[in-house]
Formats: sequence, C-alpha cells, structure tokens
Amino acid sequence: MSTQTESATVRRPGRRPGPGNTRVAVLEAARARFASDGFAGTTIRRVAADAGVDASQVMQFFRSKDELFAAVMAVPASALERFNIAFEGPDDHLGERVVRAYLHAWEGSEEESEPLMAMLRGAIVNQHASDQLRDFIQSRLREGTRGSDDRDAALRTGVASAMLVGIITARRIIGVPTLVDADIDDLVRVVAPALQDVLAPRHD
Repeated sequence: MSTQTESATVRRPGRRPGPGNTRVAVLEAARARFASDGFAGTTIRRVAADAGVDASQVMQFFRSKDELFAAVMAVPASALERFNIAFEGPDDHLGERVVRAYLHAWEGSEEESEPLMAMLRGAIVNQHASDQLRDFIQSRLREGTRGSDDRDAALRTGVASAMLVGIITARRIIGVPTLVDADIDDLVRVVAPALQDVLAPRHD
C-alpha cells in the first residue's frame, strides 16, 4: 500500500453519531431502565448515563421524564396533554375533568387510544409492563395534586388510579356488559362524584 493511500485511509474518520442515532440510543436506554426500575425509579440522569450522553442531550429530545416514557411506550403527546389539562382549573370539578380526560384518551382516536390500550393489555400479562403503567398513571395524578398538604395524598392518587384503570379494563378488555353499554356522559355522571371525593375531598 502506498504512503498516499495510507494517508487517505488514516484521514478518513468514522461518521459521528447524528441526532437520530443519539435519540435511538436514549430510547433504548430508557426502555431498559423503565423495565428494570419502573417509572418512579427512573431518572433522566440514569438514562443519559446508560446511553453514554449528557443529561442535557436527553432533555433536547424529551422535555421531561413523562415525555420520555410516552415516547418509549409510543403514547402520543396529545394524550399527555389531556391528562395535564385535566388538573387545570378549580378543584370543584376536578373529578369530572379527570374522568373525561382518561376516558377520552383511552377511548378516543386510534392514534391516542391504541398505544394506551397496548400498555394496558401488556400490563395484564407482564409484571414489568404492569409496574410501568401503574407508576405512570399514578404519577400523572400525583403531579396534578402536587402542593396538597393532605397526608393521604399518595393514598388518594393510588385509589384514583385503581378506579380509572379498573373502569377501562372492565369496559375494553373484560367487556362487562353494563359498562360497555354505558356512554361516556353516563360514566362521568356516576364516577366523577366518587373520584372528586377521593382526589379533592371537602374539609368541613
């Protein structure tokens, strides 16, 4: 091999990983970390370390752990937005807003509902998926009620998440006839007061 050829070979650098490759690496690291540590135990810093990148790079692609989880689970951002908006406004109608948000997300357009239903179906047969879904839903409720000085706030969000997941499971997977036949307005009318009492109880 000639000196010129050798020089050309030495000067030919490997391609630096582009944004697309970095994003894929982050998603793969996040998927593994969520599976092993669950939603609550996963942090942006740990995912970044697993992916071999800086935490700021993770934040460039995903603005929060919620959005990172949603991307891993293929949950559209619009579904996250529904959950977030549900907690905006006065507590007086919190139960109704939360019930509507969850029902519309799980039973709305296929773009939103199918990834969520895939999560739910997976949670029934897989413990890791179950832990992820539970932590994710409970975190959404806890985030929405952050700032409450109620010592039972964590317990209340857990009960609320169980109620919501139970309704969707009974309606969409088990197929309980009464619940299947009910429209969303009927479910909101019956369930919202109970969820209101759980999430925002009146203190007389």
